[in-house]
Amino acid sequence: MPKFGSRSRNALKSCDKRLQLVFNEVIKTVDCSVLEGHRGQVEQDRLCEEGKSKVKYPKGRHNQLPSRACDCVPYPIDWHDRERFTFFAGFVLGVAETMGVSLRWGGDWDKDWYVHDNMFDDFPHFELLDVPGNDKA
Repeated sequence: MPKFGSRSRNALKSCDKRLQLVFNEVIKTVDCSVLEGHRGQVEQDRLCEEGKSKVKYPKGRHNQLPSRACDCVPYPIDWHDRERFTFFAGFVLGVAETMGVSLRWGGDWDKDWYVHDNMFDDFPHFELLDVPGNDKA
């Protein structure tokens, strides 16, 4: 059975308990790495300037403590394998659904199950949906 390394465990600790529960269940079946939970101002604004995020601090879901978003990828990481990210996301979303946790994935912002209609893809990104005002991308 796969298990998280120390970096993944530390990143996950900064996340909302529901994200922790979901990804601790996911790791039982699929080897994955948690890249980031909470993100501070310097990092958030840097990612925005690089075009890797669309929101500046403090408006990102990663900017709250505990974090309402988590960046998690299947391991080993292949940044060019879109299909693998999509397959992984489907598994994560299914696990979350069975646990009663509503998530949105950064590869399907409008949750229409069509992954080629996004203006911005953020395949590692998963965020909680029950946050007030969190119903729009």
